[in-house]
Amino acid sequence: MTSVTKIAVASQNRRNVTGHAGKCRRFWVYDIESGAVKGRQLLELPREQSFHEHTGAEPHPLQGVQVLITGGMGEGLARRLAGMGIEGLVTSETDPDHAVAAYLAGTLPLGQPEAHGDPLHGHAHA
Repeated sequence: MTSVTKIAVASQNRRNVTGHAGKCRRFWVYDIESGAVKGRQLLELPREQSFHEHTGAEPHPLQGVQVLITGGMGEGLARRLAGMGIEGLVTSETDPDHAVAAYLAGTLPLGQPEAHGDPLHGHAHA
């Protein structure tokens, strides 16, 4: 973790970790120095730059972060993030600051990406 310098947390309402990273347009971006948070800023994206809408033809504004923490994402987004050099993590932690602190401490509760290609996937992408 010593090489981590930026961590993004999906937070559509600016208060909680968002459960659907693909449609999220607001991310807290934390600057990390020597394993500690040195600051954070809110990154607000237009709809077309959400992961759900972004085509990948142009660089994504979150390129340059090493870790993305969210409450949920599909396997496809997890693969896309990995291709961008970003470690995508799903967690049950709901507070962005606590999620980053737990990640840095090695105690972040982790889940798994959802199988979005699964016909039983339970929500619409309209």
